[in-house]
Amino acid sequence: MATYERILVPTDGSAATEATLSHALSIAADHDAEVHALSVVDTRITRSAPDEGRDGVERALVEEATSAVDRVEREAADTGLRTETELRRGRPDREILTYAEEEGIDLIVIGAHGKSPREKLATMGSVSERVVDGAGCPVLVVRGE
Repeated sequence: MATYERILVPTDGSAATEATLSHALSIAADHDAEVHALSVVDTRITRSAPDEGRDGVERALVEEATSAVDRVEREAADTGLRTETELRRGRPDREILTYAEEEGIDLIVIGAHGKSPREKLATMGSVSERVVDGAGCPVLVVRGE
C-alpha cells in the first residue's frame, strides 16, 4: 500500500473544494499525513483587467485565495491534521506543479469542475488535466457538480 506523508490540496474556494477536501482529509487521516493547502492568484486575470481597476481585482483575488486556504487549514485542524498553507501568483497549473516538486508532495488531490468539451476547448483544457499531465506524483481528481 502506498504511504502518503504530504498531501497537496490546491484550492480556488469553489464548490468543488468541499468534495475534494473530504477525500483529501480522509486519506491524510488514514496516513497521518500533513495537508498542504495552496491557492494561486491567476495573474492572467489581473493582467487582463483595465489599468484603473487592476488593483481592486488583485485585492479581491488575494482575499478569495486567502479565504480558500484558510478553510482547508481550519477543516484539517478540526480533524487533528498538520497543515501548511501557501498563496502564490502565476498560472495555477504551473504553480501547483512547482509547489508539489519543491515540497516533495506525495499526492495531489484536486477538484475538477466538469467542464463540457466546448468549455475545455475555449479554456485550452483544465487546470486539473494539466496537473495530471505534468505531475511527478499520483493525482486524485475529484469531480465536482
